[in-house]
Amino acid sequence: MALIDSVLNMVNKKAKDPDAPKPPVGSRSEREAKIKDKAGLVINVFALCLALNAWYGGKLSSTIMNNTISANNQWAWYQAKNGRGVSYELAALSTTNPQLKEKFLAEKARMDDDKKAIAETAKKLEAERDEAKKRSPWIGYASTAYQLAIVLLSASILSVSMALFWGSFAVAGIGIALSLQGLLLLL
Repeated sequence: MALIDSVLNMVNKKAKDPDAPKPPVGSRSEREAKIKDKAGLVINVFALCLALNAWYGGKLSSTIMNNTISANNQWAWYQAKNGRGVSYELAALSTTNPQLKEKFLAEKARMDDDKKAIAETAKKLEAERDEAKKRSPWIGYASTAYQLAIVLLSASILSVSMALFWGSFAVAGIGIALSLQGLLLLL
């Protein structure tokens, strides 16, 4: 319950102790209190953006790695099927038995069909990987922007600077734009 009250107090901007003496108007401590009230909540919002961005970046990294491995496995399987197909073709050429020849050529045709299906799967995995590779750098840049925005907010508290406070919003805005680019690939 105390957590809910403190969050509501931050949102409603109520003083922690209503009977506490107020600093003189325009003093450093009054400005510092004003920035702290605002920056605390904003840092949490920026940290949430950073966390969501990091989660999505990790998902992209996993897709890139898993699809690269899976596509490589598919192509290795393709090569194995190709080798078996060549073996069946050579066996068909070297036999004089028509039944064996027909059986070997049927197996060669089956290997060729299998190769087509394997190649389609491998190409699909590669396409998904390539799509994730296009998105990944944008998400990385956005994470950096969110981190810088949090640093600027922290610095605004220490230096009691509203310019740094508002500057952090500009940097976070850049981070949001970069995240959207990573999600939607607008450019």
